[in-house]
Amino acid sequence: MSGRPAARAEPGFWWSRDDLDYVDGRLMFAGRDVAAMADEAEGPLFLYSAERVAANLARLQAALATVSRPTRVYYAMKANRFVPLLEAMAQWGRSGVDVCSPEEVDRALAAGFAARDISFTGTAVSNRDLDRLLKHPDLTINCDSVGQIRRIGERAPGRAIGVRVNPERGTGYGSSERLTYAGAEATKFGIYRQQWPDALAMARAHGLSITSLHFHVGCGYLTAELDAWDAAVGAGLAFLDDAPDVRTVNVGGGLGLPHREGDRPLDLSRWAAILQRRFAGRDVTVAVEPGDYLVKDAGVLVLGVVDVEPKRDVTFVAVDGGFNLAPEPAYYDLPCEPAACALRDGPWRPVTIAGNINEALDTWATGKSMPPLAEGDRIALLNAGGYAASMSSNHCMRGEFGEVLLDG
Repeated sequence: MSGRPAARAEPGFWWSRDDLDYVDGRLMFAGRDVAAMADEAEGPLFLYSAERVAANLARLQAALATVSRPTRVYYAMKANRFVPLLEAMAQWGRSGVDVCSPEEVDRALAAGFAARDISFTGTAVSNRDLDRLLKHPDLTINCDSVGQIRRIGERAPGRAIGVRVNPERGTGYGSSERLTYAGAEATKFGIYRQQWPDALAMARAHGLSITSLHFHVGCGYLTAELDAWDAAVGAGLAFLDDAPDVRTVNVGGGLGLPHREGDRPLDLSRWAAILQRRFAGRDVTVAVEPGDYLVKDAGVLVLGVVDVEPKRDVTFVAVDGGFNLAPEPAYYDLPCEPAACALRDGPWRPVTIAGNINEALDTWATGKSMPPLAEGDRIALLNAGGYAASMSSNHCMRGEFGEVLLDG
């Protein structure tokens, strides 16, 4: 990868697409010069493309249109809760939203979503949470435990509820155990088959009708994991036999996207064909709640280079933002691909890109081949539109950043 020309990047960057590429050596995103946008800000900057989110949603809905059942998309708001983006999505009117806290319910309502378009799926839900949630009769609440069913029944007998089940099968990006929510080992998520009779009895005892079934089995799965996901869907649907009032089955989110060179986009045709086969003859609406798939590749995090210095046999490129701004690479090994915002002539060399948090794990990339970089340059971290700003912390009191929605 040495000796790339600065005038225009040669074809072949694995992440290049129409709205993300170099033009005359400058990284362009959503029709904007990334470095120029960052120069107008102070410190780390997230840029989001509304047009890319809309395109991702349209692609997903086109795949769902091949399923011969009614379908519904709920955007998983925990991936990115930036208010202008939520407002744009509410105005489009093409999806609902899935939330996991009362505060997220409030934000979704304020952004323009109606309660009937909101699905709540939470865990360890307290009584004070339930008291707030139950103020919205049209809100779908997916119960995560038998105790939660009881506590809803005590407060709102006769209400319609959803139930989150655990099919004991799951998968995630690269079959990672950290990204799998259901499998051989017990997890905190959902009601297991052994508990299912107790859950049904508890609902009957309080006159609750189970109108929605939900299961979410892992995050970031790609085509290689579809066989495992297929098996999980089949195991989840087995719960339907005992729940005749169910009208919607939510198969969760977890649809992944490429993070590394060599990853290939999820085969949506095959994914939809699994839904078509599994739901054949079932009189239910098929719901899905993507987060990453809609927003992750619709965002970049732009950081400034503050130092370039060799230490022993490693050249470190220090940047003004750390892993606290986008924890997934450190927590789940879901990397944000670094891209120089401006290309210079000269050989590409391996560098380690390090952040400004006093923790050993605060490196964005190790041994990454990059063009010549200098103090004052900008680096864009790709795939930062989902589970980055929404998971960020103020560790070392370095949690400040800016956010901008482009083409909104």
